[in-house]
Amino acid sequence: MGELTGVVRFTFHDAASVEAFKRISAECMAVVRAQDIGTLQYDTYFNADESQAMVIERFTDSAALIEHSQHLAAFMEPILATGTVSGELLGQPSPELAALLTGDNPQLFLPYSSLREATEG
Repeated sequence: MGELTGVVRFTFHDAASVEAFKRISAECMAVVRAQDIGTLQYDTYFNADESQAMVIERFTDSAALIEHSQHLAAFMEPILATGTVSGELLGQPSPELAALLTGDNPQLFLPYSSLREATEG
């Protein structure tokens, strides 16, 4: 089980949605910085015309992702309202986290091979 990576893509409804996303995203970042213990990465990227954004998240383990989700729960409805959202979760979730993953978003990708495996041993 171990480290997990999340990749989330937002496609915004319109320019007003982009501005709402930026405002909510800044609030989320403040919460992550102040409260998350096991979040290793929480980065947001925009394409050139800001019609889409990607959020890359890395967590030390499933417990850290669950904690992160709890801290940001109040922001999920308004941020999801800014556009269409899809995501992927990369890694091996704990049974507790796996039970929370319902539906196909995020799509789960299980580990197959890794350069880190060869260099960490």
